[in-house]
Amino acid sequence: MLERLGVFSVLALLVVLMAAAPLRAQQPPSQAPAAAPTTICGQPIPAPRALPPANSGPLVYLIAPCFEAQGGASVIDAETYLYYIQLKQSRPSEGVWMPYDGTTENTIREDFRRLWNTNFLDNLWIEVSDYKFSNGVVGKMVTYNMEERQRVKIVDYVGTKKLETTKIDEKLKEMMTQIRLDTFIDPGLVQKVETIVREMMKEKGFQNAEVTHEIKEMPGGPKLVHLTFHIDEGPKVKIRRITFLGNKAIGSGTLKRQMKENKEQWFLSFISGRGTYQEIKFDEDAEKVLAYYRDHGYFKANVGVPELKVLGDSPDKKTRFVELRIPVTEGKRYKVGDFGFAGNTVVRTEALKPMFNLKPGEYYSEKTVRKGLEKAREVYGSGGYFEFTGYPDLKARDDPNPAEPQTPAALAAEPAKPGSGPPIVDVTMRMQEGPQYFVNRITFVGNNTTHDNVIRREVQLAENGIFNTEALKYSVKRLNQLGYFKPLTEGKDVNVEKTPNATNRVDVKLKLEEQNRNQLTFGAGVSEFEGFFGQLSFQTSNFLGRGESFTISLQAGSRAQNYMLAFTEPFLFDRNITGGFNLSKQTIRCIGQFTQESSGGALTFGFPLAAFTHMYTAYSYQQVRVPLADINSSYTDTAVLARNPFLADSLLIGQGGQRTISKVTPSVVHNTVDNPIFPTSGRRYTASIDLAGLGGNTNFYHPSVEGVWYLKQASRLSLGFRAQYEYIHAFTGSKELPIFSKLFMGGEYTVRGFDIRSIGPKDPITGLVLGGNKSLLFNVEELIAIAGPVRLVVFYDAGQVQAGPTLDPPPAFVPLACLGSRRSSRERTLRGETSRPRRAWRFGSSCRC
Repeated sequence: MLERLGVFSVLALLVVLMAAAPLRAQQPPSQAPAAAPTTICGQPIPAPRALPPANSGPLVYLIAPCFEAQGGASVIDAETYLYYIQLKQSRPSEGVWMPYDGTTENTIREDFRRLWNTNFLDNLWIEVSDYKFSNGVVGKMVTYNMEERQRVKIVDYVGTKKLETTKIDEKLKEMMTQIRLDTFIDPGLVQKVETIVREMMKEKGFQNAEVTHEIKEMPGGPKLVHLTFHIDEGPKVKIRRITFLGNKAIGSGTLKRQMKENKEQWFLSFISGRGTYQEIKFDEDAEKVLAYYRDHGYFKANVGVPELKVLGDSPDKKTRFVELRIPVTEGKRYKVGDFGFAGNTVVRTEALKPMFNLKPGEYYSEKTVRKGLEKAREVYGSGGYFEFTGYPDLKARDDPNPAEPQTPAALAAEPAKPGSGPPIVDVTMRMQEGPQYFVNRITFVGNNTTHDNVIRREVQLAENGIFNTEALKYSVKRLNQLGYFKPLTEGKDVNVEKTPNATNRVDVKLKLEEQNRNQLTFGAGVSEFEGFFGQLSFQTSNFLGRGESFTISLQAGSRAQNYMLAFTEPFLFDRNITGGFNLSKQTIRCIGQFTQESSGGALTFGFPLAAFTHMYTAYSYQQVRVPLADINSSYTDTAVLARNPFLADSLLIGQGGQRTISKVTPSVVHNTVDNPIFPTSGRRYTASIDLAGLGGNTNFYHPSVEGVWYLKQASRLSLGFRAQYEYIHAFTGSKELPIFSKLFMGGEYTVRGFDIRSIGPKDPITGLVLGGNKSLLFNVEELIAIAGPVRLVVFYDAGQVQAGPTLDPPPAFVPLACLGSRRSSRERTLRGETSRPRRAWRFGSSCRC
């Protein structure tokens, strides 16, 4: 501002000097006149190609933008400045002469304002000098003297290792205060950056941090500078203890637990960083303390300004220990008196009251009110009243003026009157319903592959229908469950805007970002299940953008061969009916035991029962062989088979080595898991039963129930649980179940760290795991998102398989822990003999819950 005032003062001085020119002309002739200028802006004044008419008044001869203050070179092209200069000079070669008069001087003043408002300049002044033509006419030479602002070429931050430059840049970008390279220095922006960096240091616990800047000129061009921010950390402030002052009803320990950001140091602070004082986040902690008071009836409670009492510094002066003293005014604890509603015309009071679990005679709870408002918002939102709001109007009966509404933030504590009983507060819920809205248009952006109808069939809103906010939430969850797009978040990817020039209408726009759900795989590898293998497969869950699943896979290995063709249409005949089929041929070699060969196919149909709940029915036909030549010779020994006849039945010895399984499988699935690939929240319940015997020569029933739960703990942390129970039994009069139909555990899909089919009842003579008819499985996983699709999984698995009614050994219970934890497991044989204890642990594997 001082520079601008100085520039305007120079201009005013020039105007005064020009006005005083006639006075200088009347000075005595004894004084020598000033020498006529011979250069302009450091260049010789060119001779005119023609002379102006004799006896003409002053003329504008030359206009020159000048940068002598910065070495004669400009950062911005001089033509850009000429664009803002509206003053026109004479053109002698064309015989065009521009007069210099009052209008010309006004144009010069306007040029000054235009140039200064470009914000390109640090300094600007305009000079007017005379040039005398040979015929005596006076020409005016107007020089625009400019000094440009400095331009930033390098920005860096020095003085601390607690803040990474990338973190600072991310924060500045978020706050829209980035200093971009090759831009002009902006003192206001530099000051904002200093403030933001200072606040970031405070978040790290450096309450006394100082941030200053230094500007150094750089070689390579005019006005190029190196901008350096110097950060002086000062001592880091650590909270040794927290003291609440004035609290009597609620203990200090309880109040401390409500605070999430500012906590006392503890023995693991050197790892967690706990105990660092964060002034910026104290308001959040104070609000949590107040919320606790209000949830327990103290709606007049207040938290004052905290005080930091210095207890001392560390020997190296890098840490300052303080006591955080927080004054609290509790007030009285109020019970609910009258409870009613006002302003509700759409939903009746009788319907609203059950949503608010607030009863007269009970202590007032703000948490209960919030939950009630959330339920009311859902009810109003489902009816199109998406602008609905509500708030409690609290009137304490002991207030001096009970007719005046009071808010918790404005209330002060009052002493209780002896013998007056619990204070009472009357609560009136003020409902502001707003108008009812309807959907005008629903649009999708970003679905370059997925067809609009695939998305629209998952959206439970209809154009020209009521704008149902609950249906919109349901639609977003369904789209996320598809896995075709990156997870949608309300507010960011779901935009709801009022329709211009329309009443009570909204436009809904979904911003989608497609994920590549097409997988073309070829190569070779090693797997716990397949051994060494070669693979060629194509798999997609969004075939040609139509939402169909298609898989073709060819895989051959040393332990397994697998060939499969599968297709699923989720909306068969454009109706919400699932239809699909799969054909497969598979060979599994259990090394040193037997080989299982199977081929067959399956048909699946499904339909919805309720929101997120589907009923499926599948029919499958499968032929399974256990070639006698591939069975371990010790299993076919006559003496062994005589001692254990169940072994022969299990391996189909004497039965041609082949079984045909024809079964129907009805199932019910309730699934609210948010994402099929990277789940973070939701649950899935599955109940099914295999009924084999509709044809074929194997008859059994196989019920199964499974529950999966995901709990989101933080933005990058989720906890997953899985529990599964299975039971299989042959129908009365049927043959003994073959080994491949019985229940086993082990492998990456059940108990990780154990070989496939290694957990279950064993033959006491050969050690072959024959399988059981009952199994119980538990999986626990901690899912840690690292970056993008990379996740670390910490798991604990435990499973148990029991023998059938004809074989009654003790169960085999096999727990497995990972990531440093170690458990031993014992497998009991059919005769109760204990095998050698096995220990196993593994680091994270992909989630299979």
